[in-house]
Amino acid sequence: MAAAPLALMSLCHGAWLAWRESRQPLRQLVWPFEGAPQVDGLSIDEAVLRWRGPLAFLQWRDRDGRVRRLAWWGDTLPTQSRRELKLAAASSAGAAASMAP
Repeated sequence: MAAAPLALMSLCHGAWLAWRESRQPLRQLVWPFEGAPQVDGLSIDEAVLRWRGPLAFLQWRDRDGRVRRLAWWGDTLPTQSRRELKLAAASSAGAAASMAP
């Protein structure tokens, strides 16, 4: 008996979440090989980029000291841009970038 109302509520909540997410402003990430990475034109500290399959997760600390996070489908980037991002993030973390000989 409760399945139909719960399904309708779930559908409405999902539509509301999709609408709310679509209204979020676009973010711009610039990660040079040398220098600090930037999000929306502001330098960020303690930036960590992690990949889990096709998903990319960025965590950093803003000027107020608060931790910020972004998550996106890394596959939305062109292959060359995705590779450049991985190499830039690895070089700033001090890790050796893995490359084929």
